[in-house]
Amino acid sequence: MSPSSNGDSPHSSTATMTAAASATVVGRFPLPNRDFTIEVPSPQLLAQVQINGGGVNSLKSPTSLKSARTPSFSREGILGSAQKARNLSQSSDNRPESNGMQKAPSDEGINPLKRRNTDAGVDYPRRRATIACEVCRSRKSRCDGTKPKCKLCTELGAECIYREPGIKLDAGDKLILERLNRIENLLQMNMVGHPNGMGMSHDSPNMSNGTALSGDNLMGIGSNAANFVSVIPSGGLGTWSATATNNISTMPKVHTNAALHLLQWPMIRDLVSRPYDPQILLQLEMAREPLHSLAKTPCVDLSNTNAYIEAYFDRVNIWYACVNPYTWRSHYRIALSNGFREGPESCIVLLVLALGQASSRGSISRIVPHEDPPGLQYFTAAWSLLPGMMTSNSVLAAQCHLLAAAYLFYLVRPLEAWNLLCTTSTKLQLLLMAPSRVPADQRELIERIYWNSLLFESDLLAELDLPHSGVVAFEENVGLPCGFEGDEQEAVGRDELWYFLAEIALRRLLNRVSQLIYSKDSMASTTSLEPVVAELDFQLTQWYESLPLPLQFPFTRTMLPDPVQTVLRLRFFACRTIIYRPYILAVLDNEQAVLDPSVREACTKCLEASIRQLEHITAHHAGHMPYLWQGALSIVSQTLLVMGATMSPSLSSILWSLVPHRDTIDQIINDVVMEIERYAVLSPSLSLSAEIIKEAEVRRRTYLSG
Repeated sequence: MSPSSNGDSPHSSTATMTAAASATVVGRFPLPNRDFTIEVPSPQLLAQVQINGGGVNSLKSPTSLKSARTPSFSREGILGSAQKARNLSQSSDNRPESNGMQKAPSDEGINPLKRRNTDAGVDYPRRRATIACEVCRSRKSRCDGTKPKCKLCTELGAECIYREPGIKLDAGDKLILERLNRIENLLQMNMVGHPNGMGMSHDSPNMSNGTALSGDNLMGIGSNAANFVSVIPSGGLGTWSATATNNISTMPKVHTNAALHLLQWPMIRDLVSRPYDPQILLQLEMAREPLHSLAKTPCVDLSNTNAYIEAYFDRVNIWYACVNPYTWRSHYRIALSNGFREGPESCIVLLVLALGQASSRGSISRIVPHEDPPGLQYFTAAWSLLPGMMTSNSVLAAQCHLLAAAYLFYLVRPLEAWNLLCTTSTKLQLLLMAPSRVPADQRELIERIYWNSLLFESDLLAELDLPHSGVVAFEENVGLPCGFEGDEQEAVGRDELWYFLAEIALRRLLNRVSQLIYSKDSMASTTSLEPVVAELDFQLTQWYESLPLPLQFPFTRTMLPDPVQTVLRLRFFACRTIIYRPYILAVLDNEQAVLDPSVREACTKCLEASIRQLEHITAHHAGHMPYLWQGALSIVSQTLLVMGATMSPSLSSILWSLVPHRDTIDQIINDVVMEIERYAVLSPSLSLSAEIIKEAEVRRRTYLSG
């Protein structure tokens, strides 16, 4: 059962923590030590029609913290285990209908990410090698599976390389691989005989081998450079194709998840006077004038730097987690010795000051129009140093571009931010092609830069039809961040990582939703969609239940004082809305569809999640530093959905059951219109969004009154 809105948080045995554990992480959350893990299922199980409801997002406690039962995160959790998900799905009939979860089975024997014991001292009898080395594969010879070298490679003096264990294919996997395997009867059944089933296009991606990657190959966590095998996209750097990633936890190249796609839906399209091309937002941002202040001679005031540095580590670094508080003083001393005029350290310090000052003024939507935004003087000074960073391929140069993109997101300039993220991506790809290129003391930093780039690129790709940078192809080779190291006495702030790790897991789930429901290969009917939606919602519930207690937001109808909980709750409901949104379309297209109890229940969940995002519109200010633009389009999307529901007899009856008074919906929509109007001056794409939502409300009221 999914979380309800009765004020009680869902409970799970996997998420239970003792009072002693919660006391250690209350308020600002202390960083886990280096060996923590997060279990989120492999997406491969989802890409089938016949899903049994499995999949896990369970969090495991680090070994050193097991006594306190503090949930934690790891690389294996983000990539997950398709085998574990499959095993759980087979036992889904026993899944309790309450908010509690059955205890997950032991990892032993079901997790393909864990290596088998290959101790030469133990003789495991077997008829033949379960995995052949690359040489034997190429020669089509039987491999005896001896490690580190098989018999043939020893005789030839060749390098013996084994692929990691794959996953045994079941019926669902064969559906994904139907085009490759040319199983004629399945093709006829799914593409001809059952038009409502899932039809695979000619460029459908193959099944990913990513879930079979060993933790030993993960960048920066016990990896051995000598044994590292570089994974480079076949098209080279900066390219992206479906076959380059083979990962349904990444954004699809073509999808219908963007906010303006709702303007093509029945009823909702009647709320606007003319059709809108979904590409219009990108066109408006491309035609936008650049920041004129960047051409001025930089002049910075360094009299209040301590306050801005403190503000950055208190209010900004929690979102990005990409500045090491333990080495900050060293960076600052180097920047000061250079007069803040050269070097990556100077650029990083200036960008931290810009973001710190910006965070001290609240939402940029509340700043007086035509007034210079806070932090702009420091950003201008940093901008003058970026050309020197552009041609450098160091980790610090990549960090400079990421922080500059973060400030541009604050200024609500998504396309300029994307340009800097592309530069960051290029540098990351060059560095990640071989681990020897990354100094040992910067491996943690590059992991954080990588995940930031991937997260924000996914956010942009969700709304704008932009080229993919190609950085996603290295996802399987990059570990999850585990904690900065340094002198505690030198620290200027806390290294808070819980939110960042939770966001990585949720963003991957959001991408999975786009792949399975909104891509061109997704299912069309509610019947074929039902098992996929159930699985995605189950994973969303487990994501929540696996959060550390200080991050587990309550499901009350009141605003929350903690900005981190506020943002996570809004992101939770945004994800839940898009999971169930196709059912709203089905009813808008055919009112009789709501007679199906499962369709009605799905519509209820979708509309409830939409209302929960909109009922306290100013709560979105908590995430305005990183998410104002993305959040605004999410608000517009959910508002259009609610507007269309009020015009449907069956959906409107569901809406009235979710609010205390019938006029509550009108008040919520009015608050949204006023809020989005405040954003209009920040961006041309948001200005158009404000016009659309305002016109839609006028036409909606006219329709209902007529």
